[in-house]
Amino acid sequence: MKRVQLILTFIVVTVMNLHAQQSNNRPVVLSNHQAIYVTDLKKAAAFYADIIGLEQVDEPFKIGKHAWFKTGPKTTLHIILGADKPREYFKNNHMCFTVASLDDFIRKLNQHKVPYEDVSGKQGSITTRVDGVKQIWLRDPDNYWIEINNDPSMFE
Repeated sequence: MKRVQLILTFIVVTVMNLHAQQSNNRPVVLSNHQAIYVTDLKKAAAFYADIIGLEQVDEPFKIGKHAWFKTGPKTTLHIILGADKPREYFKNNHMCFTVASLDDFIRKLNQHKVPYEDVSGKQGSITTRVDGVKQIWLRDPDNYWIEINNDPSMFE
């Protein structure tokens, strides 16, 4: 009888430990992708590749209405053709990308004549957050807001 109790106790403890490991070490929800709806797929794709610097990855549909870009180890940005016109968005509704050198990124924006601003809207200015991270804001060809910052914790 004691042996059966010992085996049952071992099984219960093992199952509880496995459950605790799964819930403590792995989030229940993971980000997979973000999607934006655009008026000109070629123009948007060129912007995200050439200006933002994202790597384009294969997309499964192959119908000429999608472009996918790698945004992290297992996340992508899906650009989808079909919007009838660019819209106006609030700056707080944005995507954010981190770069190793904000100065280098700003030089690229200036070379391509892409305007940027600080969080308050001052053109050509940089915001420094309370934690020391520097950030700028720009819009893509469909007016989606993008924050670019130099958060060093992203490279740890």
